[in-house]
Amino acid sequence: MWALKSYNCEHCGSDFISGRALKYHFQQKHLGEVHHEKCDQDVLRETQQGHSEPTRDRSTMETHKLHWENLEERNVKYMATKISKTCRMCSRHFGTVLSRENHEIREHHFTACKRAQMSAGFSPHNMLECKGPQELRRFADRHICPASGSQRAACAAEVGALLQLIQDSFPVPASRVIQGGSYVKGTDTQGSSEIDIVLLSKASADVNHFKKQLRDGLETLRENLKRTAYGNRILMGRRTPLSLRFSFLCTESLHSHSVEIMAYYDVLGPTPSTDLKRHLYRELYLCEDSDEAQLCALALLPYQVDFVKASVVRLKELIRLMIHWLQTSFAGPTEENKFRRLPSSYSLELLTIYIWERAEKPPSFSLLQGMRAVLKLLVQYADIDVVWHRHYHRKFPVFVKVNQKRTRPFILDPVNPTVNVCDTCNAWDEVAHVAKLSLRKPLFSGVRAEPPWLFTDAW
Repeated sequence: MWALKSYNCEHCGSDFISGRALKYHFQQKHLGEVHHEKCDQDVLRETQQGHSEPTRDRSTMETHKLHWENLEERNVKYMATKISKTCRMCSRHFGTVLSRENHEIREHHFTACKRAQMSAGFSPHNMLECKGPQELRRFADRHICPASGSQRAACAAEVGALLQLIQDSFPVPASRVIQGGSYVKGTDTQGSSEIDIVLLSKASADVNHFKKQLRDGLETLRENLKRTAYGNRILMGRRTPLSLRFSFLCTESLHSHSVEIMAYYDVLGPTPSTDLKRHLYRELYLCEDSDEAQLCALALLPYQVDFVKASVVRLKELIRLMIHWLQTSFAGPTEENKFRRLPSSYSLELLTIYIWERAEKPPSFSLLQGMRAVLKLLVQYADIDVVWHRHYHRKFPVFVKVNQKRTRPFILDPVNPTVNVCDTCNAWDEVAHVAKLSLRKPLFSGVRAEPPWLFTDAW
């Protein structure tokens, strides 16, 4: 069924039988175009005189729609406690998840039948149609796993050059730069590669003035990047108060990365003491300003990255399959449910790691069995209750208080005891429905739990 590999153009969606044919197509059809931000259209360079903005405000490429959906939704994790209690139809906020669900049924007639109609949206020829582990392996190699070898090295070189360019173009001297996202953690896929960049500076005496400097610095960085040699390979996202977001095209393999840049002063430093980290946890717990909490929590990014990055190779392969499932199995939001939020990639990464640990951390295992285990737990999402104690102990006061108030599903961020990452989603019932449908697909036909996954029989 997948004997021939196809090469897809992320700009227009056309398929080609070879990488050389795709590259020729891109050079002939798309390098002659620029993107006009105001009218949101691609125009030929020779016809751009009718557009009012200068050339540096346009881009020569446009990424796959899925990239933009991921990029736009990545910031929702910072308002987590509100999202899970926010109506997916009208965005009204409630005190509890149950109140929100009752409101959706009563006011918006969001019944089980309607949920079924609005949740599932399996893409054509998706991996769930594979018949057995061999077909799944071939599908993953062709459509999910990122480039390796020389292509990966070339990509790393371009990303490194971009990072250096960002540091040189940022007007405020950065004392430390930290990176995150799926690309850095090693969980990126062909359809989704995220890079988070945090520029940390030493705070001046006037902290409030310094914060304004950093915010203004991001706007300056935005304009500076457009004027660089990489300017025609950057497609800027919408302006946000706290970050700069864009997609960056890697010319060597013609794929793109979703980049998000944030800046703040270095609240922890490169080697913080345990007491300093505990102090930050207390500050985050007491902080009532969501923007301030988001910026302070940036200091914990390296620990989040290390937690996932330390996973064995086989576990990262399973994480990629689950991320791909999240991106290709759900219907897109409509005008009616435009405030729906699915789980973040980070949530799914942590849940997959938890399942693997429940199976006693096998270094090698069946990806089919691993996928089945994660999907079965998603069906029973109300049973999800996950905590790690590598960065905070059971008697730490902040953890005790958060733990007392927890509501399921509950996955406490392993490096931040103030955040339940499941609160980034207000559609766990839809996730459960799609997971149940997925388990009925050909990929899992006749599959039963095998050691070390027998514990899933209880679900």
